[in-house]
Amino acid sequence: MRMSQLFAPTLRENPHEAEVVSHQLLTRAGYIRQIARGIYNYLPLMQRVMKKVEAIVREEMDRAGAQELLMPIMQPADLWIESGRWAVYGKELIRFKDRHDRDCVLGPTHEEVITSTANNGIHSYKQLPVNLYQIQNKYRDEVRPRFGLLRGREFIMKDAYSFHTSQADLEREYDVMAEAYRRIFLRCGLDTRMVQSDSGAIGGAVSHEFMVLTQTHSGEDDVYYCDSCGYAANGERAESILPDATVDGQAIFGTTEQVVDTPDCDDIESLTKCLKMPASLICKALLYIKDETMPFLVFIRGDLEAEEIKVQNAVAANHIRLADADEVAEFAHSAKGYVGVAGWRMCNEELPGFEGRVSLVYRAEHLKEYHLQLPVLLDSSVLNLKNFAMANNEIGKHVVGYNWPHDRASQELLETNTFDLKRARAGDQCPTCLAELNMTRGIEVGNIFQLGTKYSEAMSATYTDEDGTEKHFVMGCYGIGISRTAAAAVERYHDQDGIAWPIPIAPYVVSVVPVNADDQTQWTLAKQLYDDLQAAGVEAVIDDRDERAGVKFKDSELMGFPIRVTVGKKAADGVLEVKLREGGDVKELPAAEVLPYIRSLVEEATDFAKLEARFKAGQPAAAGAAS
Repeated sequence: MRMSQLFAPTLRENPHEAEVVSHQLLTRAGYIRQIARGIYNYLPLMQRVMKKVEAIVREEMDRAGAQELLMPIMQPADLWIESGRWAVYGKELIRFKDRHDRDCVLGPTHEEVITSTANNGIHSYKQLPVNLYQIQNKYRDEVRPRFGLLRGREFIMKDAYSFHTSQADLEREYDVMAEAYRRIFLRCGLDTRMVQSDSGAIGGAVSHEFMVLTQTHSGEDDVYYCDSCGYAANGERAESILPDATVDGQAIFGTTEQVVDTPDCDDIESLTKCLKMPASLICKALLYIKDETMPFLVFIRGDLEAEEIKVQNAVAANHIRLADADEVAEFAHSAKGYVGVAGWRMCNEELPGFEGRVSLVYRAEHLKEYHLQLPVLLDSSVLNLKNFAMANNEIGKHVVGYNWPHDRASQELLETNTFDLKRARAGDQCPTCLAELNMTRGIEVGNIFQLGTKYSEAMSATYTDEDGTEKHFVMGCYGIGISRTAAAAVERYHDQDGIAWPIPIAPYVVSVVPVNADDQTQWTLAKQLYDDLQAAGVEAVIDDRDERAGVKFKDSELMGFPIRVTVGKKAADGVLEVKLREGGDVKELPAAEVLPYIRSLVEEATDFAKLEARFKAGQPAAAGAAS
């Protein structure tokens, strides 16, 4: 490709809406252009990167035994109604009516379509297991599209779905897919960490995400991990053990329960100052609304934050939110910061909407005219509090020296309704080995799920087993964000001058730059090298533009071509300069040695065993690592 012909409109400045490096550089370097919020044109350079990533994904999925198909983007709502997700998916699902007034969706995922496909095409256990995948555009109407390709409304994704006769066979395939993902991301130059995750709208009992770890704000997810035993989970799923599990306020409050004045103390910070105590001695009560109609309380220690995904799962909600001021007044007869149950009666009862989930109910029998009763969940952090502080459900008042009832029935009721609801913290203890937990940020590039029979039961998708009985398919699903993977590579490989693509996914591997294209010696040598690279299967661009050398160098660095060959003043002596984009290593080589050297770099960067060894040694995967 001649640079004079390449459609890659560059920008000098970062676009004002671009918050993260990948969005900034992919726009400035002429890879993408935004046409609406969260919707982008992929220009020729970006399309080449995407095809490189897709090719790696296809090779590894095929190697793992999966088969490629293509399903429709437009899906009938009937399938979503049948699975039960039509009513619960949320506003991210793009819904519309066709000309015949039939409800349809633009697919964010394809569990419904593939389950229907399997049900129509797989009839016997002899046809199982099978793993089917596609690479296709997906659509989610994000509330706040941001971070460029990392969170858009339209994106490219590989989604695979496997069908099995047993949970054991699903688990076998799950491990096969996990290994395939590890290979895919390593080949793309990304060292990922597989972490436990919440299954979210996809569902299933077990799921993991593949995270590219980063300390930048482009990492949307917290990742907690243990260097001692290997435990790793995202912030929504991470469990931890508190180093100070038991906290006793006897030295501050004594052992006698009393009501104290706490004017203007509607948050933890002001309350700790007023009572001169640590936040860990406070039991705060959070009033949530389940599915817009059902209020409930969460008790958690004052120095901790509730992880709302854990809370949502504990009460089996489609959606939860904190109550507003009017709802606090209606359901708790209180105000923000003063919700508590001191003086309320503890009951063992399951209220509608919480059956099988929560059996602890507090009733305000001293306020009978308001008919106040609330289901209560306890985070494990509050069970070991002693002589602590809690709001009194009266504005400007708190109870101190409070203790949970000690009788056996009450203790059992409290323990039965205790969950892990807190967000883990760096420095907490690992739930597996008690070593210290670390925390970093991560970019999710892939996920895998053990769906079990969630969809096959809902959609009556069955096969005939060996014994002649009809059984539901046991399913798994496996996703990779193709566009997210490319963007994550930019987040990982860049510097102040631009992108530094790993060789396997670079749009072009080599940029040949004659300093003066009007110099016949330079041009002849540059053109010969370019032709030789093309003949050897090494993708290259030659900068034939009538521009200053500095402009050519800047564009080459901004666009991130892994190897730059400069044909300059020493061309008359047959000497060329080879510079690696990652690391900046420079070599002057006789022209005859340049192609063999470049080929060796490409072979190093695409040899999986060598690539894996470099990652284990902590070396980068871009071109600079191969020298």
